[in-house]
Amino acid sequence: MLGVTPGKLLFYDIAFIHKSASTTDLRGCPVNNERLEYLGDAILGAVVADYLFKRFPNKDEGFLTQMRSKLVNRSFLTKLTFQTGLDRYVESTTNSKNETSHIYGDAFEALIGALYLDKGYEVTQRVIVQSIIRKYVNINEVQEVNTNFKSQLIEWGQKNKVSVTFDTYEESRQQSNLPPFIAVVKIDGQKRGNGRGYSKKEAQQNAAKSAFEKMDI
Repeated sequence: MLGVTPGKLLFYDIAFIHKSASTTDLRGCPVNNERLEYLGDAILGAVVADYLFKRFPNKDEGFLTQMRSKLVNRSFLTKLTFQTGLDRYVESTTNSKNETSHIYGDAFEALIGALYLDKGYEVTQRVIVQSIIRKYVNINEVQEVNTNFKSQLIEWGQKNKVSVTFDTYEESRQQSNLPPFIAVVKIDGQKRGNGRGYSKKEAQQNAAKSAFEKMDI
């Protein structure tokens, strides 16, 4: 699927095991894709940064940062997982297995981590650029889309002379199947949207998006 022949298959097996479907190794340690996800996130960020730096030689740091954010955010990676057909390999026992679940974006990053461990940086870079970005990503469309809903909502509030505030908190980790951060957006003190995320920033973005949709802005 990615144009390479796997060498160490175990890496790729682990890449698709969500923590909800964890097994244990001989030492009793959990076997899932969280560590590979961490590694893949770093590798993917470096490759995308390098690609954008060369693709847009006349653009400033702000533009490059925004473009990188669009290409490596969980929602976009989840979309790529379904586009490439990798979603059918994900092993999970959670109830959150729809096309908006971060389980799939996490698995995508873990796959990049597995590829890096197996084949090294140069091969991984080639796969990301040639087999994923150039095949599945329309850079011009990505460039036009503004996914920073929070900044758009704040700008809208300033234009319309209304206050826009965000209340964000972390929920108990007992509900492990759900993202831990919850954000509520209030406009002139009235609740207009809420969202969850794996970081405060992501939760606020989802809350702002929810407000946009509910208010039909």
